[in-house]
Amino acid sequence: MFYHLFDYLEQFDFPGAGMFRYISFRASMTVITSLIISLIIGKRIIRLLKKKQIGESVRNLGLEGQSGKQGTPTMGGIIILASIIIPVLLFANLKNIYIILMLISTFWMGIIGFLDDYIKVFLKNKEGLRGKFKIIGQVGLGLIVGMILYLSDDVQIRERIPVDEQNIEAYGSNQLQVDDAGNLYVIREHKTPLTTIPFVKNNEFNYTWLVWFAGKYADKLVWLVFVLVVVFIVTAVSNGANLADGLDGLATGTSAIIGTTLGIFAYLSGNAIYANYLNIMHIPFTGELVIYASAFIGATVGFLWYNSYPAQVFMGDTGSLSIGGIIAVFAVIIRKELLIPILCGIYLVESLSVVIQVSFFKRTKKKYGEGKRIFLMAPLHHHYQKKGYPEPKIVTRFWIIGLLLAVVTVVTLKIR
Repeated sequence: MFYHLFDYLEQFDFPGAGMFRYISFRASMTVITSLIISLIIGKRIIRLLKKKQIGESVRNLGLEGQSGKQGTPTMGGIIILASIIIPVLLFANLKNIYIILMLISTFWMGIIGFLDDYIKVFLKNKEGLRGKFKIIGQVGLGLIVGMILYLSDDVQIRERIPVDEQNIEAYGSNQLQVDDAGNLYVIREHKTPLTTIPFVKNNEFNYTWLVWFAGKYADKLVWLVFVLVVVFIVTAVSNGANLADGLDGLATGTSAIIGTTLGIFAYLSGNAIYANYLNIMHIPFTGELVIYASAFIGATVGFLWYNSYPAQVFMGDTGSLSIGGIIAVFAVIIRKELLIPILCGIYLVESLSVVIQVSFFKRTKKKYGEGKRIFLMAPLHHHYQKKGYPEPKIVTRFWIIGLLLAVVTVVTLKIR
């Protein structure tokens, strides 16, 4: 809102109005505003949750310190959502298709998570929202995101197309450009199902290659494949974040690191100069996503003030499902979804530990009549709790690993 207001006031030479044109200024204002909102409303929401007796019901899993978490206010994800949405509405360009898409994703996953927490807390059903309805909601968001990216004419990728002597006449002289090696090329903006492959020299992957057998129908069929990939990513990452939300500050701190990394990629991908210098995919207007990433970082760090050990509030599924969905959609928009296994490695190992544990237990039970386990308990963070590691140490080490994975992800820009 401020962005559009000062954009209008700039024509009247209003003092300072021009500063709102700069992403760096608005990003700074956004992260500060988000932090302030989360710190101010966080205290009040926690007090309200305690008053309404909206506390966590903890199952006895035999974990150290578990009993002390009983009754801790949950549904604190409301703090995160408010601290994201309000600053974005204030400082972002609300006409930007990517900002619109991120706001839709935030509201959508927030509603799903809120319903899950509401059923657990108010209806006293520990199972919460049934799994199939969660999946339907996640799939629904994946379909919406995939179809908007496919149908919207505002979603374009700017590519450098080489020009040789045989096709030079097809372009006007004003379109031709010359690189440092003296090679001719033209710049084209078009809709294409490209994405980024890490550690590969020519690191662009075209989903069309997956449907090469379709011949002349490949261009249409490829978008079906792309939408299915988006659905899978949204579902997997949101569930991964949900599983990681098991220790005080674990999911919050890890998500802040991931959000920072995605913000860096959004800025570089949306800037023609940096994208050209780094030889990465240039996606016009994604620089505006830096505003959203700033709000996300401020919200998660601000929430960590109350969620760090010992936690005064839990985010609940309202927060964890939303965070996972936000990260997934953000990565898809900037075409970095294939980097998720690296960047979101914490979420990945948490999810894999559950899959491996359950699969191995069922297989050994069927074969030997008695189920065996690989981990002392899944997800993985509970395994280390069972081994006697203090909760703060586990969380801090997971943060360090998450930071290392973020650095590796950024390094993929140059190491190919």
